[in-house]
Amino acid sequence: MNDNKLIAEFMGFSYEKNIGYYDNEMLLSQCVYDLNGGNCFDELLFDKSWDWLKPVVRKCKNVDADWINDNAQHLIDDIDNALTCCWSEESTCKVVVEFIKEYNLKS
Repeated sequence: MNDNKLIAEFMGFSYEKNIGYYDNEMLLSQCVYDLNGGNCFDELLFDKSWDWLKPVVRKCKNVDADWINDNAQHLIDDIDNALTCCWSEESTCKVVVEFIKEYNLKS
């Protein structure tokens, strides 16, 4: 599964052949929906756009803390570092993907 699809699943998106990716929970910013004419997408841009990635970071930082182990905490710290040091969207996305993989193992 590619990284954007993994993130879309984490964010609660569904996929339908004739529609594309559908943001069921409407967690992205309004500007994303305005630019795309709604909440259905042919292409996922989590690795290329802060408008797409910011809600993912927010969700990562707000997951239930009961499952967080040392590695997950380290990844949260890396996400914070990425934001503080203004890493690129792609670099930040890689850390977010690692966090989601760890989350999926524990959930």
